[in-house]
Amino acid sequence: MAKAIASGALTLLIVILFGFAGLLGWAQGQYTGAGPLAQPICFEVKKGANLTAVAQDLSARGAISNERIFRIGASYAEKADDLKFGSYLLPAGVSMQAALDAMTAGGQSTCGREMNYRIGVNHADIILRELDPKTNDYIEVAKYDPAIDPRPAILDDEAWKVDLRLRITLAEGVTSWQVVESLKAAEFLTGDISEVPPEGSLAPDSYEIVEGAVRGDILADMTARQAKTLAELWEARAEGLPYDTPQEALIMASIVEKETGVADERRQVASVFLNRIAEGMRLQTDPTVIYGITNGQGVLGRGLRRSELQRETPYNTYVIDGMPPTPIANPGRLSIEAALNPDTTDYLFFVADGTGGHAFAKTLKEHNKNVEAWRKIEAEQAKKAEEDAQQ
Repeated sequence: MAKAIASGALTLLIVILFGFAGLLGWAQGQYTGAGPLAQPICFEVKKGANLTAVAQDLSARGAISNERIFRIGASYAEKADDLKFGSYLLPAGVSMQAALDAMTAGGQSTCGREMNYRIGVNHADIILRELDPKTNDYIEVAKYDPAIDPRPAILDDEAWKVDLRLRITLAEGVTSWQVVESLKAAEFLTGDISEVPPEGSLAPDSYEIVEGAVRGDILADMTARQAKTLAELWEARAEGLPYDTPQEALIMASIVEKETGVADERRQVASVFLNRIAEGMRLQTDPTVIYGITNGQGVLGRGLRRSELQRETPYNTYVIDGMPPTPIANPGRLSIEAALNPDTTDYLFFVADGTGGHAFAKTLKEHNKNVEAWRKIEAEQAKKAEEDAQQ
């Protein structure tokens, strides 16, 4: 009798163990396997939210099938206390494990809204965008110039501003004065700016900020990044360059930046100016003359006059020898690289070719042919513009 009872108990224990193992396997499959989410969503982890609240929100959004399994899995992975607030893009069918990993990995949110203050050469604007989780594309919600346009009403909607990330994007070739004036116009920033930073000292880049950020701190960050970039590239410079200091290289980089917006041309353009220096020629570049007229305070907005090309200023490279005394804009990394590692060419001239790029020439005769071709293109463009205006 005792043997029968023992045998029955052992059998029951085995059944229970197998059942428990099966339950564990099922739970693990629920945790690591594809979840019930039918479409991608932006899921927000609120500041201070605990694991239980997040599990409830995930379940309510149809992203997980079992709150308890999600919590147990998080505790087993020792991530129950590692949730990072923000908005996260959860794809269709996301597993509990993948969702937890996304919300505990840290770093920037992968979903939500963005306010990007773009400071460009010709204008500055703020663009408001929101990520569409179905397409994983940002959709423009509003765009405005904070210096002249009214604040969009959507920015007064506290619900829309949840997890709103702020960014300032500095374009290559802007002047320090333009940057300062744009920062002054941003009502979401704080602090005064006592002086304009030296030309060329600010790094064109994208800067993550927070509302109420201090303008002076932002400029300090821009200055530090540019100094780091210049120091790094100066150490890797080519041999035989006519620069005694990194500042001279920065001046050349700013000229290259203003002469071409085509990335693949920058090293060629740099080679032209360095070849001219080697030949004892003047640089003869319009952007330096323009800077001497505007002092970097805005865009000239018209062609240069003959009298301006003949007037002697520290920046008129048609009149002075060598380079101007300071940079004429804030060059980006690629232009600094071009100035410090130019192509090896025999080019001494270049002119626009009508495609956005330039035609390069070794001799004045070749250059004059290129100029003649460009003049024809200009005339055709002007004629077409006039015909379009009349229609």
